[in-house]
Amino acid sequence: MPELSDSDGILGQFNVLMRELLQGGAARSNFRPWEIAILLDIESSNLSGSAMRQVLQEYQNAVCAELQKGAQLPLRLAEYLEHREASRKVRTRAQGNA
Repeated sequence: MPELSDSDGILGQFNVLMRELLQGGAARSNFRPWEIAILLDIESSNLSGSAMRQVLQEYQNAVCAELQKGAQLPLRLAEYLEHREASRKVRTRAQGNA
């Protein structure tokens, strides 16, 4: 059986964390440092309910794509939200100039 690369292992762990969060919260007490950073970002975000669920699903897709491209660790949620907002502003400006 082939060994998983570090990014494959992290991708699996990230998907477990996202599945736990999307199903109502993680019931475990041990987390890796990067998981704690993500949990803190989620806690400090102003999102809740269905908006949070939608953002987490989009975030999961973005992180999976980055990890499959070879990223070492998942992008933090705060970084994803900043990138998402910047992209939205660029699209809005481009539409205004069209």
